[in-house]
Amino acid sequence: MLVVEDESALADVLEQYLKDEGFGVLRAADGPSAVELHAKHRPDLILLDLNLPGFPGTEVLRRVRAERDVPIIMLTGRTNEVDRVVGLELGADDYVGKPYSPREVVARAKTVLRRSERREAPHHGGERRVGAVSIDPVAHEVRVDGKPVTLTPTQFRILEVLAEHVGQTLTRDQLLQRVSIDGDVYDRTLDRHIANLRARIEKDPANPRYIVTVFGIGYKMVEPA
Repeated sequence: MLVVEDESALADVLEQYLKDEGFGVLRAADGPSAVELHAKHRPDLILLDLNLPGFPGTEVLRRVRAERDVPIIMLTGRTNEVDRVVGLELGADDYVGKPYSPREVVARAKTVLRRSERREAPHHGGERRVGAVSIDPVAHEVRVDGKPVTLTPTQFRILEVLAEHVGQTLTRDQLLQRVSIDGDVYDRTLDRHIANLRARIEKDPANPRYIVTVFGIGYKMVEPA
């Protein structure tokens, strides 16, 4: 696990909590070091502060996401919602606001790692197609018009659940129950994850053909006309 935090006192405490739970921990205190450590060690999860020297956490997130879909939890002391939204748009799976409880961060880390392990575990079921979108749950690959599309683990799970219920409206609560493992996706971030998913699979995200909003109820995936 990679902890990217420039405040050494916070990083010390978080590292100790993580080690007490059996995690191996790498640390970076600035943007360039974080990108270098990620490329060298390929950690299973990144805890990423947004406010970093060198370059900000959002740039770290952008560079990491260009390579792989490792789970990322943002650690942010910024109160501006725009900062959190930008992070989610770039592909972060969730965020924890400062001051945070180290126990909460450890719990979130365990949750996203369990989700990743379940996603990667072998299971039955072949490729599913909806229009030009193909979803391979075994290879964890998505293609649109035959071209590969990179999704975060959360985006992939949302797409997978919606594709399992084509034409059926899922309420927000139903979608959260099916997508979330141990409560790791929240109502406050569901709409942002949906918007990010649309940006990756829809030709015109503002007028989606696949993932449709059913106002006042939830979402459904449909075969395009």
